[in-house]
Amino acid sequence: MAKDYTHIILADDDEDDRLFFTDAFDELKITTKVSTYNDGAYLMEYLLSEDAVIPEILFLDLNMPRKSGKECLHEIKANSRFKNMVIAIYSTSASEEDIEDTFVKGANIYIKKPDSFKKLKKILNNVVTTNWQYQANGLNKNNFLLRL
Repeated sequence: MAKDYTHIILADDDEDDRLFFTDAFDELKITTKVSTYNDGAYLMEYLLSEDAVIPEILFLDLNMPRKSGKECLHEIKANSRFKNMVIAIYSTSASEEDIEDTFVKGANIYIKKPDSFKKLKKILNNVVTTNWQYQANGLNKNNFLLRL
């Protein structure tokens, strides 16, 4: 049976960012199921559990306690169970080193956290409505960093 929603997970240690993220999806005209985790260790514990529902898109903050977004990205990419999951890095960092490192490690897109709720909604809408099956084939560093 086909799902009638897009399953999305956000792993971010900032409570306000998690709240803005879920509020943005509540306002968008996209049918989603959004789950949030406040650190990378909880995220990986869930994803590796037998009853985990693998999301279509994972938004991953880089700087989290216990297990960083980069550590999670490495573990996810090493596990074939997650091969169809789109990974969006979602971070306050815009350092070239972080962008380059996550690109090389296999993330699909890099998003610098926007400074307004309106921009956040636009970014999330763009990411969720992209056909990643075709987008990933043409992935290059020029279209890796999402800019508005």
